[in-house]
Amino acid sequence: MLSGGFPAGSVVLVTGLPGTGKTCFGLQFLTSGAARGERGAFLSLEEDESALVATARQFGWAVDQAVSSGTLKIVRLDPRETKQNLHRIQGEVVKELQAFGAKRIVVDSVSLLNMLAEDEAGRRSTLFTLAGACRASGATTVLTAEADPLHPEVTRDGLSEYVADGVILLGYSTASDGHRVGLSLRVLKMRRTPHARTVQPYAIGPQGITVDARAVDLGRF
Repeated sequence: MLSGGFPAGSVVLVTGLPGTGKTCFGLQFLTSGAARGERGAFLSLEEDESALVATARQFGWAVDQAVSSGTLKIVRLDPRETKQNLHRIQGEVVKELQAFGAKRIVVDSVSLLNMLAEDEAGRRSTLFTLAGACRASGATTVLTAEADPLHPEVTRDGLSEYVADGVILLGYSTASDGHRVGLSLRVLKMRRTPHARTVQPYAIGPQGITVDARAVDLGRF
C-alpha cells in the first residue's frame, strides 16, 4: 500500500478508536525494525515497560531480547508531567535517542499530552514540539492518537493530522445493520511516496496486524 514502506525520517500518525490496534501497530513497527538490526525506541505515555513486553509476547515478538541486547529502548513518560515531558523531549530525550542511534521511534499516545494542555495554543505547541523533536532525531516516527468517537476519521484534537507527514486510519467495518463486523485500514495521506487510497481489511491475529493483500488494489495510486 505504501510502495515499500514509510519514507525514512518521516513522522506518521496512526489514529483509530480503542481496540483497533494502535499500540500493537507501534510495537510491530519497532520489532520489525529490530529484526533487521535497526535500533528503536518506544516512548510510552500509557503503559509501563512490563505491560508492553507482555503485549509483545502475546504475538511472539522477541521484545525481551531486543531490550536486553540494547536494540530496543522503552521510555516511560508520565502524562501528568506535560511540561517536564516536553522539556525532556526537546532536550535530553532527543540527545539520548541520537546517541542511542534510534532508527525508529513510537510515541504512544499523543492524545494524552493534548488532553492535558491548557488551551488550543498549548496543544499546538505540544504537537509541533514533539514532531520537531522526533524529526531532529533523524528517525522514522510513528505517533498514535485516539480518534474522535463521533467523527472517527479525525483525531480527538483535530490537530495531529497537520503535523504528520502521513496519516493511517484504523477503524471498524460496519454492516448495513450497524453492527461492527471487522477492521479496516486506510492511508489518508503519505508525503514523498505513492500510496493506495482504497480501504483495506486487516486483522489482529497471533502474529500481529496483517493486511489482506488480496484486497489491495495496487493499481489505484
